[in-house]
Amino acid sequence: MLKVLIADDEILERKAVAKIIKGSQEDVKVIGEAPNGRIAIEMAQEQRPDIIFMDIKMPGIDGVQAVKEIRKFDQGIRFIMVSAFNTFEYAKEVMQQGVKEYILKPSSKKDLLESLQRVSEEIQVERRQMEEQQSLRESLDRAVSIAQKEWVTSLLMNQVQDMTFEEWSQLLGVEITSGYTMLFTLRSSSKEELPSAQKEKWYRWIKNMLKSIAVKHEIMVGAMKDGQIPVLFLCKKLEEKNHFRTNAESIIENLFGSFKQENFGADMRIGIGHPYNHAHELNRSYHEAIVALEELLKTPNRKYLFCNKRGPAFEVPTDSEIIEVEKKLLDSVRQGDVNQVMFIFDSFVSKLSANNITASLVKKSFDELFILISRMLHDLGINYERIPNIDESGDIRHLLEAGKTHLLAVVQHVQVWRNNHAKGMLQKAKDYIETHYADAITLESAADYVELSPFYFSKLFKDRFGMTFIDYLTEIRIKKAKEAMLDPGKSLKEICYSVGYKDPNYFSRVFKKLTGLSPSEFRKTTVK
Repeated sequence: MLKVLIADDEILERKAVAKIIKGSQEDVKVIGEAPNGRIAIEMAQEQRPDIIFMDIKMPGIDGVQAVKEIRKFDQGIRFIMVSAFNTFEYAKEVMQQGVKEYILKPSSKKDLLESLQRVSEEIQVERRQMEEQQSLRESLDRAVSIAQKEWVTSLLMNQVQDMTFEEWSQLLGVEITSGYTMLFTLRSSSKEELPSAQKEKWYRWIKNMLKSIAVKHEIMVGAMKDGQIPVLFLCKKLEEKNHFRTNAESIIENLFGSFKQENFGADMRIGIGHPYNHAHELNRSYHEAIVALEELLKTPNRKYLFCNKRGPAFEVPTDSEIIEVEKKLLDSVRQGDVNQVMFIFDSFVSKLSANNITASLVKKSFDELFILISRMLHDLGINYERIPNIDESGDIRHLLEAGKTHLLAVVQHVQVWRNNHAKGMLQKAKDYIETHYADAITLESAADYVELSPFYFSKLFKDRFGMTFIDYLTEIRIKKAKEAMLDPGKSLKEICYSVGYKDPNYFSRVFKKLTGLSPSEFRKTTVK
């Protein structure tokens, strides 16, 4: 509904214009009449009309001056100037204020309504554009948030190895020289499960607080899983790494200071990994943060803990081959490949044995290895709560057998899950897409629906169906559009909106890309 204000010192003129408008358009409403420029300014400021019919010659503040004053506090109001004087100077003055409509008294009903129609259409077009831009901004914000979560997950799970800090610097517009990981968790003091709404509130709070506190870093916040949030801190200057612990503690203390005021009714703990100079090493910092957090949770009086040594806890720093064995082992567990896991595990054991380690060190290495595997499974949406039974009082041979037995049980569980549970979840996801294709669904909303992480859902979906989630959604939408085109009573714009697209031009480009024909060309070939 468009609101109209009429400003004219002649009462008969005001009433005539109001009567014409009231009987002409249902979506236009006259909200008031002003007998002079001063009152017009006051009413405009109070009621914020969309359109003002403004007489130029009025006592006191005239129409031109009133337009200037109103535009100081509201640039969006449109003006239709009305005057008995057909002079260039009057027209020139109001045109300088951006006024495009100028009609003469006595104005005919036709001229008045045509002018009103032009201004109304201009406002409606502008509003639609603003709505589309707002929708686009919201979609972009969601896409950036999802992309960041997926990127952090991929990076920390060692899925991204071909991007350097130099490339990150070019992308972000600042010099990135090192990075490290913090792992946050929120635990109920009563050991009860925290409500999802409370964890989501905490997640949003973490993101907002880090943006304002960690000004010396670029922050990338990963997806929350099981009440834990991985955060990458990318250092903008080389000296930041040298003062890493001081800067990290400053951020943490600021966080805890604000955390107390929020009254979340739970305890926050933070595990911190070491900084590294290369992007592909950030997963090591993540593993360190996991180990530090697990250790921290055993000591209830501490808020945060730095990992006390570099690299995954079972890594022997002088032997880089162990790192590669670990990566391959985690990846094979993720794939549910029993034979490959057993083969790599034997290699892993050989590396440990080659360093003449004691039974207690084997026990510690296995404990920390299984922490990493457990976290990896949670990140991928696989629940496995069984605790390994590894007793360090026995000899090394028994320790190795116990570790192998537990690892075999884990990978078999993953294998069964992939073959059964994941298959059912993916079919459920397909049904969800085919039912809700016309809605604004996203990879994240589909993953939430089937209770999988977006990262793992995306990988499983492509492995299972041979195409990405967005490709499948597009295929369904275009298929439904083709079916709708068989009905000659439906316009192409109506069909576009009915299958989930908001922009007819974009819909046309997607349609042509998939079919080789534009929507109108396709309709001509199918509808006779």
